[in-house]
Amino acid sequence: MDTSWMEHGRCADENPSLFFPSDGVGVLRAQRMCGTCRVSEQCLEYALRNKIDHGVWGGCSERERRRILKRRRAAGLTATAESAADSNQLLTAEAS
Repeated sequence: MDTSWMEHGRCADENPSLFFPSDGVGVLRAQRMCGTCRVSEQCLEYALRNKIDHGVWGGCSERERRRILKRRRAAGLTATAESAADSNQLLTAEAS
């Protein structure tokens, strides 16, 4: 899988610990940064395809990514079928 998109992420120059928070406040802080990142969709897909189970990727927490994968399995969808819609819906829900 091509990972060249990673160098364009807002997180590229940040301390990685920001994206592996130990509390909800840290998750929200990381999600805000992801919300303005131009490669957040690729980031989320990378985490989903590789079954990464920790940290904030593409603006989604571990729990949110598990829910996305569960919905996709239930609907019989491929890993790329709903990534944009899922990430936008989750980020909108978290901001409310």
